Amino acid sequence: MIRNSLGDAEREELVHRNAAKSVRPPAMRQVERRALGVEEARRLLDVLRGHRLEALYVCALTVGLRRGELLGLAWSDIDFEAGTLTVRQTVQRAEGRLQLVAPKTERSRRTVPVPAQTLALFRAHRRQQAADRLAAGERWQDHGLVFPSKVGTPMDPDHIDRTWHKIRAAAALNWLRLHDLRHACATFLLVSGASPRTVMKVLGHSQMGLTMNTYAHVLPEIERAAVDEAAKHLFG
Repeated sequence: MIRNSLGDAEREELVHRNAAKSVRPPAMRQVERRALGVEEARRLLDVLRGHRLEALYVCALTVGLRRGELLGLAWSDIDFEAGTLTVRQTVQRAEGRLQLVAPKTERSRRTVPVPAQTLALFRAHRRQQAADRLAAGERWQDHGLVFPSKVGTPMDPDHIDRTWHKIRAAAALNWLRLHDLRHACATFLLVSGASPRTVMKVLGHSQMGLTMNTYAHVLPEIERAAVDEAAKHLFG
């Protein structure tokens, strides 16, 4: 950020040179994340079954949406017939209040396929929301959101975090962050044979390198599966 700012100042002749260019940045360390296993994911799904926000957390696990994207998701963004959803807006806190804003990048604005099981949870959640709307009466503010508060307004992200802490404790997964569901989605896609470019599109990454660097821990497993599959074709 400092380098870019001084670069602008240099172009506008406010400084003689960009001193930040001569700074040697520290080496970036690759943080090794603990990956959610299949059995752990099934245990989590068991805990979520019947929960008020089951559809939200399952969507994070199966589609890889970020927290703000989940809270900004509108019913008009879900195509039940095509089995897809489109990320068009996200919930962010700005100037002390929650706002619906456009995604930061073009890659973040995307249409992705949704599994049939997740779509079924969306339908059940819509029925639950209809009951909430009746209970709220005149207090309901219709923003068309899939996961609003009990009066229809954008839900506070902090509420999602507090709820998540209870869910992961019940599943004996205290190390699991909410954002790790997004990582788990990508890992399961890669192990299932999806190409890195497909995963990049689903997650809304801006660069292929970001996808490959983030999920490098999965590559040996993918390479082993590819080699074994090729051997089957060769030797029958």
